[in-house]
Amino acid sequence: MTSTPLDGSSLDGKVALVAGATRGAGRGIATELGAAGATVYVTGRSTRAARSEYNRPETIEETADLVTRAGGTGIAVPMDHLDPAQTRALVERIDREQGRLDVLVNDVWGGEHLAQWDTPLWEHDLDAGLRLLRLAIDTHIITSHFALPLLIRRPGGLVVEVTDGTKSYNDANYRVSFFYDQAKSAVIRLAYAQAHELREHDATAVALTPGWLRSEMMLDVYGVREDNWLDAAKVQPHFVISETPRYVGRAVAALAADPQVARWNGQSLSSGQLSREYGFTDLDGSQPDAWRYLVEVQDPGKPADATGYR
Repeated sequence: MTSTPLDGSSLDGKVALVAGATRGAGRGIATELGAAGATVYVTGRSTRAARSEYNRPETIEETADLVTRAGGTGIAVPMDHLDPAQTRALVERIDREQGRLDVLVNDVWGGEHLAQWDTPLWEHDLDAGLRLLRLAIDTHIITSHFALPLLIRRPGGLVVEVTDGTKSYNDANYRVSFFYDQAKSAVIRLAYAQAHELREHDATAVALTPGWLRSEMMLDVYGVREDNWLDAAKVQPHFVISETPRYVGRAVAALAADPQVARWNGQSLSSGQLSREYGFTDLDGSQPDAWRYLVEVQDPGKPADATGYR
């Protein structure tokens, strides 16, 4: 195990951009980067003035407040990463205000409401499927296109492509919908390609997946809150392996603080894998390893039991 201190000063002076930070993994990542002392620009389409098509209550301003309360500096930028002009303006603002970018987290997603689960390609709404791909892939490409020149200005930059599933798991399993399957596997390849191009600039790119995420939306699906989340296991027993968004956030903070992060360049990583490497835990002190659990317990049809997996 490599121990990396996750404290309020490990990322002092560092500047991060978490693209897609209104809720879920993006919010958890931004908060933990703030807890490590970083200045974090957080972007999203849901604001206190207007909601995105998700029509949910979380706002990007709330995320910035969480970053600041955690100990960092949170800066909310309402925007759409499908718009190149807005994305260019964001990076120009970061350059003007900070003169550097150390960490880029591509977490833009926004596709749950567009996916028709267990529906074959020929029956899936085509417009919805193509928009899902644009939200999941084009946003990441557009953001990296404009942000990478600033990130490589200093050595040691880090790009994190957030997805769902490790490469080994996604290569071996159909991911519930044709369009979802393509989106989540493509993001892993985005990280691999960027890693190849960034290597000569002393920068690192990785793909990172949380496990079964207890996002705000997922808690709502099961009608529970974070303080009584285990009640959801009465409906879905395998929910016992779930994790908070802060867990994957701590994974990103650990990577960003690791002076030898280049050893991960181009790899597909998970929150559970990195918790064992760096020694961090979820908020409850556990270390859930969802992707090993899925392969060894859930997918073979064994009874739900997280013993030995968290």
